[in-house]
Amino acid sequence: MDKRILKSYFQKHDAVYLAQALLGKTLVRKFADGRELRAQITETEAYFGTDDLASHASKGRTPRTELMFGEGGFVYVYLIYGRYWLLNIVTGKAGQPEAVLIRGLSTVSGPGRIGNLLELDKSFYGEDVGSSERLWLEDSVLAGTITAGPRIGVDYAGEVWKNMPWRFVMEPD
Repeated sequence: MDKRILKSYFQKHDAVYLAQALLGKTLVRKFADGRELRAQITETEAYFGTDDLASHASKGRTPRTELMFGEGGFVYVYLIYGRYWLLNIVTGKAGQPEAVLIRGLSTVSGPGRIGNLLELDKSFYGEDVGSSERLWLEDSVLAGTITAGPRIGVDYAGEVWKNMPWRFVMEPD
């Protein structure tokens, strides 16, 4: 039975809902040499629309953010510090830019470390999680307690947006 989460799932829900719902789901990365890495998602952050000053979409449509303005179910990667590719999944309906940042896995914590572990690069930008043969999510459950708190590293967004409780962590039971 295929447990892959279909692209339509990411289009039916917004980033805040999905940031919580993706906790415990399995992220699968199949490498060119045939190796397969599977890890459960344990930490996420939601970025929600053009009003969210912590979101790249708050700067409007640019070549970098264009994907966020499309329909959900696509990979949005971007480079920070010239060295780390961060993994986001675009969510919601076209025209409503939002995404979920994957911050933690059962095997590694930190979005930069995740990018390195998954060997992400610019070629993943726009990858369709519903049909990709190298990166997708599968339905699974991880028992635990979900906590919410402010997002990390977005002080530039101002008091309201930096303190939005849109970072979600699954603490296993």
